[in-house]
Amino acid sequence: MIDVHGVMWLSPAHYYLFTGLATAVAVACLYLMLTRLQRARWIEDTPTSRVRSAAQGLVELNGMLDAGGHEPLLSPLAKLPCLWYRFRVEEHKGNSDRDSQWRTVEQGVSERPFLLRDATGACWINPLGAEVHPKHRRRWEGSQRWPAETSVAKGFLGSLLRKRYRYTEEWFVAEEPLYAIGWFESRGGGREAVDMNALSRQVISNWKADYPDLLARFDRNGDGKIDLEEWERVRRAANQTAEQEARTAGQAPVVHVLRKPARRGLPFVLSDHHQDDLSNRLRGNSKWALVGLACSATLACWLWLA
Repeated sequence: MIDVHGVMWLSPAHYYLFTGLATAVAVACLYLMLTRLQRARWIEDTPTSRVRSAAQGLVELNGMLDAGGHEPLLSPLAKLPCLWYRFRVEEHKGNSDRDSQWRTVEQGVSERPFLLRDATGACWINPLGAEVHPKHRRRWEGSQRWPAETSVAKGFLGSLLRKRYRYTEEWFVAEEPLYAIGWFESRGGGREAVDMNALSRQVISNWKADYPDLLARFDRNGDGKIDLEEWERVRRAANQTAEQEARTAGQAPVVHVLRKPARRGLPFVLSDHHQDDLSNRLRGNSKWALVGLACSATLACWLWLA
């Protein structure tokens, strides 16, 4: 039998607020538990591929981080050289440490691709939309919205007006290991199917953009327009140009890319942790989420039944 005396002191608004919050926390913990466990299973069950021989589709790669000829990025907060970063700036809103409330005021993540290299080749990593687990992470506090800013407020009044900020920054560094699982594609080297008709139409469209030059090349009778016979010559010339462009594209070097899968539910995970360490961390997160689910679901059920 449910004891309702414990919630009698709550007003209806507070009762439904607490009940809704407990239910929302239970749903969030359930989602976190299942997704983290699923990620760990993907990592454990997917065989590791080599870049040169990887199949098209979902693959797992292990290699070293490389800038791919680019200059290193600089992290926005600490100005550290890196290949990828993620940052967050939070402002303190409480009156004391016990009344600690942090509100995010700035956040961001880099989107520039970088390379994963193994013994067989290199693959470009497009980090947009990735679930990233970096081992390099720093958190510190300051009195300015951006750590590089200098305060002009001094003395006792300045200390009263000074705000409190918390900075969090994560990053990847070159020449460190990288684990990646995502959607693998190879482009160039004659791999892509070419629609010659579409390529010919594009060539003609480009020529039409400079119509005086088109007339100079194909207007044989000088009447200032392209008649049917001359259009036939334009189409034959466009077909030849399209064939040449297709052959040139087929001779281009193969470029491998790893990105977020288009199909929902498939993983796209990047980490400079060892593969086993990453799997253990995800399983640990899933276990803590299970504990949170048990507590919040019990509380939510008690409140709803009460």
